[in-house]
Amino acid sequence: MDSPVVSPSLLHQVVATVLPRVRRARDLDDADLERGRILAWQQTLVGGLPTRLVPGFSRRFDVEVDHSAGFPTYVLTPRGADVTRTVLYGHGGGYVKPIDAFHVRYVSILARRLGARIVLPDYPLAPTHTWRDSHEDLVDLAVAWAEHADCAGERPLTLMGDSAGGGLVLALAQTMRDRLRRHGSGAVAGSLVLHAPWADLTSTAPGTEEFSARDPWLFLSKIRLYAEWWAGSPDDLDRPEVSPALGDLSDLPPALMLHGTRDTLAAACRMLVRRAEEAGWELTSVEEHDLLHVYSLFPLIPEGRRAMRQVLDFLA
Repeated sequence: MDSPVVSPSLLHQVVATVLPRVRRARDLDDADLERGRILAWQQTLVGGLPTRLVPGFSRRFDVEVDHSAGFPTYVLTPRGADVTRTVLYGHGGGYVKPIDAFHVRYVSILARRLGARIVLPDYPLAPTHTWRDSHEDLVDLAVAWAEHADCAGERPLTLMGDSAGGGLVLALAQTMRDRLRRHGSGAVAGSLVLHAPWADLTSTAPGTEEFSARDPWLFLSKIRLYAEWWAGSPDDLDRPEVSPALGDLSDLPPALMLHGTRDTLAAACRMLVRRAEEAGWELTSVEEHDLLHVYSLFPLIPEGRRAMRQVLDFLA
């Protein structure tokens, strides 16, 4: 559904100006240099959850680290809350960046508002790793939490993610469904929430170049390079595990998608809506005029607060 066409708030305009500068967003200069920069930066990462944007995090949340998938998965549980559901959250970052403080702030708010534990997989990153190094393990993790929800009498598992993480959880939902089809049994998710998902790594959706020209944050040249890294091979770019928007969208759980039109990925989000209609998939799409990529993760701007209410209403 399209939201009424209104001008972005002043706070959104400030974020749209400042954030790309803070994140040092710039066009690709050289693929080999970019790979070297990314690898060098990844070597400086210390691991763990960046909680600096959540005051009193250690007092308000219990955190367990699960290594059963072969990489760290953080399980956040709000203290004193009646936990009734689990949200498995796939973080964004172009498959080259780990969980950051903005993700932790968002899921912390979500956990307390929903009464939910949050499962945050810290999956292996490109360019050293591809989708093949984590996809099946992530599906196993999601199935285990879906089964836990069934056994514990909780609300069905929700898969949620932003940007690359949005595409990742959509791919997980498809593989969970496929396992159920093959074996006649198996737990699946009950709902999906997608924040501006990067769900088509081929970047071939009509209008992609035009949307990219207005995006101050994402650059198509880098998107295409990171997509090559994550796919690992040009032949894998259109696989559903990599580009789930191009896969079978039938028999998926009800989903909510939020995205703005000042976003390179908006064209693929629109394509996903069209393909969902053709497949009979219950996908509710909220497209916001002139808003930035993953605007819905920023709770301090009016548009982000509105998006949070929409997510909570959808999951009620």
